[in-house]
Amino acid sequence: MEFHFLGTGSGVPATKRNVSGLVVRFLQKKSTQWLFDCGEATQHQILNSPVTLSKIDRIFISHLHGDHIFGLPGLLCSRSAQGAKSKLTIYGPEGIQTFVETTLSVSQSYLAYEIEYVVTQEGMIYSDKTITVQALHVDHVMPGFAYKLIEADQPGTLQVDLLKEKGIEPGPIYQQIKRGEVIELPDGSYLNGAEFIGEAKKGRIVVISGDTRPMETMCEFAKDADLLIHEATFRSDKKSHADQFGHSTICDVAKLAKQANVKSLILTHISSRYVDVEEELKAEAEPFFPNTLIAYDFMVHEL
Repeated sequence: MEFHFLGTGSGVPATKRNVSGLVVRFLQKKSTQWLFDCGEATQHQILNSPVTLSKIDRIFISHLHGDHIFGLPGLLCSRSAQGAKSKLTIYGPEGIQTFVETTLSVSQSYLAYEIEYVVTQEGMIYSDKTITVQALHVDHVMPGFAYKLIEADQPGTLQVDLLKEKGIEPGPIYQQIKRGEVIELPDGSYLNGAEFIGEAKKGRIVVISGDTRPMETMCEFAKDADLLIHEATFRSDKKSHADQFGHSTICDVAKLAKQANVKSLILTHISSRYVDVEEELKAEAEPFFPNTLIAYDFMVHEL
């Protein structure tokens, strides 16, 4: 997976941080791309990234504040203008369909593809053979959600060296062995394919949270995740301010990450009042959770 941070600021755009937008590229799924939130000018940010609009087939909206949705109508129209015809699914709180359809109607905009709307509810909201997406209701000043991506476990690799030691050379038989079948060999002996497959590789878990106050339920939701991407709008000396407006501080999230036993943490949705102080922000989190990164626009994180 690649995580492309298109906008890492909060509230209003700033010269160094656009408002919220994050694309996840699934490199093993023919470069399928999912967009999480779509603040103003997200499509402009995409122009300076390897993200392709036509390959975005799912959009997950955390909540309906403008800095998370005002870029959506333009992006949808540009996707159509670039020739995309494949269906797009938008997940979000109640009202997201009304917002999109109203703006498209008033502007007399036409899309060359179908949009499916899914009203986000807690629990599983999407699943296929490779990945499941779950949602958690968060504690903001309006209804909002965090999303958890859970990869399916990957089958173990074929132990080719062991097979060659037994004189079994590559060929169609390898596919049978990889399926774990019991195979009769030319000499009349039998080979159990399951014995030549390595341990399964556990699927990765990623949690992407929208705006929220710190929550105990988030600790369980993010437990043992490989990556937690979480808003940290304010520094810790603004705790009362953060609580008032439904946000988290850097220390809030760093402590949460430690409690949830996540492997790594990326802080985003940084207030525009903090300019060129990324190292200070990182230093504030590290005593509680050392493996912390401060997101910046156009940062690419590989997992």
